[in-house]
Amino acid sequence: MKTFASVAAAFAIFAAQPAFALDQSASVKVSKLMQTTSSWNGAALAYPAGQAEVTALLIEIAPGGETGWHLHPVASFGYILEGELEVSLKDGSVKHMAAGQALAEVVNTLHNGRNVGKGPVKLVVFYAGASGSTLTVKE
Repeated sequence: MKTFASVAAAFAIFAAQPAFALDQSASVKVSKLMQTTSSWNGAALAYPAGQAEVTALLIEIAPGGETGWHLHPVASFGYILEGELEVSLKDGSVKHMAAGQALAEVVNTLHNGRNVGKGPVKLVVFYAGASGSTLTVKE
């Protein structure tokens, strides 16, 4: 859970970057994990209307396990803590990711995540939705 807190804090720092510059020193190191205006398949990011709500989840997928086909109606951003993940779209597009990589998830697009490594996949996903909104819809 300590790793989750560290990743959550890092994302909070990155989200606040436009508001202030963080002074780096011997005790503070900032590494940009991702900065994008589009999801990994090139679609532009857009935020929902209503009361903004951010949800963070730690997702674990066993070796050989799959998420099943699903979509997210809200923007979400992930960071792979450990393992190897393959995400496929219905059109045949495939994205391979491994520990240490960040991604902007596809929105309103069916996809399936599959653990293609020998160990578990652990990823932190932050959903930028609206209060009461659904985060994931199964096919």
